[in-house]
Amino acid sequence: MASTTPTQTDTAPPVAKSGRSTGRAGDKIFAGLSKGSGILLLVIMASIAIFLTYRASIALADNKGNFLTTFDWNASGTPPVFGIAVLLFGTVVSAVIAMVIAVPIAVGIALFISHYAPRKLAQPLAYVVDLLAAVPSIVYGIWGALFLVPYLGGLNFWLDEYMGWTYVFDKTQVGVARSLFTVGVLLAIMILPIVTSVSREVFLQVPRMNEEAALALGATRWEVIRMSVLPFGRSGVISASMLGLGRALGETMAVATVLSPSFLISGHILDPGGGTFAQNIAAKFDEANEFGRDALIASGLVLFVLTLLVNGAARLIIARRKDFSGANA
Repeated sequence: MASTTPTQTDTAPPVAKSGRSTGRAGDKIFAGLSKGSGILLLVIMASIAIFLTYRASIALADNKGNFLTTFDWNASGTPPVFGIAVLLFGTVVSAVIAMVIAVPIAVGIALFISHYAPRKLAQPLAYVVDLLAAVPSIVYGIWGALFLVPYLGGLNFWLDEYMGWTYVFDKTQVGVARSLFTVGVLLAIMILPIVTSVSREVFLQVPRMNEEAALALGATRWEVIRMSVLPFGRSGVISASMLGLGRALGETMAVATVLSPSFLISGHILDPGGGTFAQNIAAKFDEANEFGRDALIASGLVLFVLTLLVNGAARLIIARRKDFSGANA
């Protein structure tokens, strides 16, 4: 007697020769929108790069100084002389200080919320951390100028007294703490919520059986963190750090509010002075003439390229460590 059970060919959707479903109209629309979004993003990035390059080339053609090594910024002078040496130094130094302070603290907070804190404490703490990321940068800048600058004076004197032999913490000028070190501390506070939030979500994705297997073998809580959680979340922590670094490199209003700018390069990070790309653009854009704005756009192009290089380096690091990061789990 013949079976009346429907076969797979009676109910399955049509399949193309490649083995993939021919798809429905919704799938095709979604695929087209996804591709279009990716192409649009590339077009926007290319448009920004072309605009910055064109306007920068106008200024660089008439610059009488070395754009990479000149300390002065007098784009409105006759002849115009400007360079990014001080701005590049200040941007990199302040961002490095922020990363050195923020990343270890952020990873510690993320581990505490995800693996140590009880649920009743972890959820409100995570909410507060996420809320800090939404605070406008100008609010951080005002707080930094009115609170952080006056109260960092004591820390500066302490570092000068006990760490001054390192040259970096040797304070050679008398004045308020409007220095690259203060900017780095403020930027660390600003990027802390971003790095913490992303790292926390990555740590929460660690397979439970990995942790239970380590505990079953007699591992302590710290050994579980060291052998299971941190290796799995390494790539996520790197990505979170790069997000924070991107904000630190491009932060404008907070830095402009706190820093006392000067076009001098000094290895003494406690001394007032210095400058960053974003701070210099914000401070000089309104008063600059057409050529001066082109010069500022040229410095913006350098910041744009610097950000791309940082993100590219992060992707290379993640790609090299993906076999150990849990990305393929």
